[in-house]
Amino acid sequence: MAPRLLHYSDVENVYDTPERAGRLAGLLRALRADSPTDAILAGSGDDTSPGVLALVTEGAQALDFFRAVEPDVETFGNHEFDHGRAALGRLVDESPQRWVSANVWADREAGERFGSDVGVGPTAVVEAGDASVGFVGVTTARTPSINPAASDLDFTDPVAAARDALADLDADYRVVLSHLGRGDEELARAVDADVILGGHVPTERCERIDGTVLTRPGDGGSVVLEVDLDAGDDAHGVTRHPVADAPVHEGVAAAMRDRLAETGLNEVVGRVEPPIDRTETTLFGGECRLGNFVADAYRWETDAEVGLQNSGGVRTGDALDGEVTAADLVSVTPFDERVVVAEVPGDALRAAFEWAASPDLGFAEAGWWHAQVSGAEIAWDPDARTVESVRVGGEPLDPARTYSVALSDYVLHTDDEFPSLREAHRVAEAGIQYEVLVEYAREAGLAPELEGRIVEVE
Repeated sequence: MAPRLLHYSDVENVYDTPERAGRLAGLLRALRADSPTDAILAGSGDDTSPGVLALVTEGAQALDFFRAVEPDVETFGNHEFDHGRAALGRLVDESPQRWVSANVWADREAGERFGSDVGVGPTAVVEAGDASVGFVGVTTARTPSINPAASDLDFTDPVAAARDALADLDADYRVVLSHLGRGDEELARAVDADVILGGHVPTERCERIDGTVLTRPGDGGSVVLEVDLDAGDDAHGVTRHPVADAPVHEGVAAAMRDRLAETGLNEVVGRVEPPIDRTETTLFGGECRLGNFVADAYRWETDAEVGLQNSGGVRTGDALDGEVTAADLVSVTPFDERVVVAEVPGDALRAAFEWAASPDLGFAEAGWWHAQVSGAEIAWDPDARTVESVRVGGEPLDPARTYSVALSDYVLHTDDEFPSLREAHRVAEAGIQYEVLVEYAREAGLAPELEGRIVEVE
């Protein structure tokens, strides 16, 4: 019998919703039980962080899930490094699966791969049924830019690393675990692999490029993808398994409930009516209520003229509805990063908004808008991916003026997003992002509305 790959990825803050985490675990166990000798469980990154529990436990809450489902193989996403190399090393050492990484180095000059001391290698071979399946893992080389906690590691070209690792792999089938997002297309054309199990992008994918099957289950623990390695060239051989109706693994659900109770973040800080949506299509679809709340909170904290939040920094999840706890708001921006104030020339601020209309990102989809704002109104053309007009404080943006902008520390660190906003613009620091959201909710309530801050023009 040919091996089956059970692909999950980007679990992220699913752990903060105990029943959903339990259902994901229940589905994976049920799918493996259908034919245990030929099933291989594989994760393609961001399966430990971010999230409320990840923030509190440095990703260790994922061990409850891993020990319940017993994955076979896993690679690193950019968020695996959220809590630093020591915390990730401990997690790898204590988890049951084998971790593969071909392009992450602790000290490249010394030939020291990250995690080599706890068993991480560039490849792994898993026996299933009557066949062997070889795995290679790669992570986006942009990780040090998009994750400050990874800035002390060296991420080499993932395509070259995958090609070299595959050349040394002796197995019946060859699979790449990839956390490259849209980079999977280049990867498929450059390497000899049967399947690329992808992640990093929050939308699903199933297609074939140059004979290689590409899959991506999206984020939020909503789907498990099953890949039949013997499907042949005329079919993808991929079956989609929704998580919503799966049986709940009560052990995982109970573990997450217990961990959440221990955080001390169950205090109700506000009430929402109607619900505030947190789906990916809403967060990247232009102005949204949650984005307005976050950007308003930044301005409230700092008295800046403009509040700016990168849309990808607001995490997807269940809608905020009814009573909202501190934990709910921590889950919106679950990063130990401060709100900062930057003094930004008008032309650089406009360039930031123009970037939001047409970003070149590994996790971006066509037509997405990548900024949430306060104190500004922007008209943009999604087809042309251009910004038509910008107003700040009700007045047209003056390219010769300097504006105070409240934003996350991450935006000044990265060169992947809003490249016109630089570290040199920083003038002050304020509170931790999620703490600002909690205090703002206590002070001002939770009633954001759509106000025409970001509008589409034809």
